[in-house]
Amino acid sequence: MASISSLGIGSGLDLNGLLDQLRSAEREKLQPLIVQKSQEESKISAYGRLQSGLDKFQDAVAALNDTSLFEGLSAKVQGDGLSATASAEASPGRYEVSVNRTATAGTLATTSAATQDEELFASASTLTLEFGATYDADGNFDDTAAAKSSLNIDIAAGSSLEDVRDAINANEEAGVDASIVNDGSGYRLALSSRETGAAASVVGLSFDSGPLNEDAVTLRPGHDAELGINGITITSPTNTVEGAIEGVTLELNPSSAGETLSLEVSRDTGGLKKAVNTLVSSYNELQSTIGRMTAYGGGEGASGELIGDRTVRNIESDMVRDLTGRVAGGEISVMSQFGVSLNEEGRLELDEDTFDEVAAADPEQLASFFAGADEAGGLAGRMEATLGRFLGEEGLIASAIEGSESQVESLSRRYTRMEASVERTVERYRAQFGQLDAMIANMNQTSSYLTQQFASLDAQLGRG
Repeated sequence: MASISSLGIGSGLDLNGLLDQLRSAEREKLQPLIVQKSQEESKISAYGRLQSGLDKFQDAVAALNDTSLFEGLSAKVQGDGLSATASAEASPGRYEVSVNRTATAGTLATTSAATQDEELFASASTLTLEFGATYDADGNFDDTAAAKSSLNIDIAAGSSLEDVRDAINANEEAGVDASIVNDGSGYRLALSSRETGAAASVVGLSFDSGPLNEDAVTLRPGHDAELGINGITITSPTNTVEGAIEGVTLELNPSSAGETLSLEVSRDTGGLKKAVNTLVSSYNELQSTIGRMTAYGGGEGASGELIGDRTVRNIESDMVRDLTGRVAGGEISVMSQFGVSLNEEGRLELDEDTFDEVAAADPEQLASFFAGADEAGGLAGRMEATLGRFLGEEGLIASAIEGSESQVESLSRRYTRMEASVERTVERYRAQFGQLDAMIANMNQTSSYLTQQFASLDAQLGRG
């Protein structure tokens, strides 16, 4: 039998086209596996989005399990030039703050030099810096009082004014920053204390040799801040005043000098309200996500990836149970008592007026409801435990994802096996078609031969 190198050549039939049709028909058997695998992969993606939504809701729950959230205080100042912050150690109250003087840094300059980058010191010298301003009872600087501390800095031979500046600035213990100022007729070394206040103020400088000296006229000694709080005089070396009012930090601005400002320390319910709003919004966002995943498409569209999913049903029912269940131990036992409720669509709603009233009047009861006596108590503790069962390494979400991943692997193996089976079937068809093609080719050859023989015989008989 003749060998056929390409199907259809011997028979003239479209055997390749027929083989393609048979291959397509055989591969239709793979389609259900493709659909199932795609569905499982969609489930894995959906579980991931569900997990993200639960993570966000868990963060909102955890924030309400922190008792410090319910102890927050705010400090409000009426007027400009003063700001205040309150910590948990502060107590509510009103204060009149009169700012008599803000803290300043001391400054001092040297006499003038003709150049800033040429040699001033032919030989080595020592610069002595003196610190500590003293004031009399009337608040006047006492220039006869001895300095409270001093520091020596070595000046190398051949140093210029710039070299002296650099030597000061390179010394971490110098207590001053140095710069060069051009006064129009020469160059001066200008010193500014690194810290504010009388004790840190530079009050003198001297060289044991060389052309530079202190210019006493330029001395501006530093001051401590002075303020009155409800008539009590307070001093501070800096404009950040801590401890004058327990738990309150005051920040003085130079523009506040000479002003009397009103300070009120009160309960800060803004942070608590924001945390409750975050709980409400994150839960509602999670419910919207679940709604899309479990929606029934009917004949108009595709259904959600997790429609009818048992894991989702368990999560929803457990969260609703926790949110609506009673919390023992305090006067507030359900969320509706402070304005949070579930509506008919399963979404949380916050009545801000009711919440503001309860939060202002009794934040301790809200703390008891949400945070409880310990981390496991209260609504937040109860929900954290529930969410932990959902989101843990062996939780519902992880188990559901693992199950779908196992199903995807199983379907992939089945697909590979069935695909190989399809190819074997197609190859069997190809072999059979090859045989058919060869047989028809031989038959055609035989037919042509016989036709030729009969034609030849007819011709011979006709001549006879």
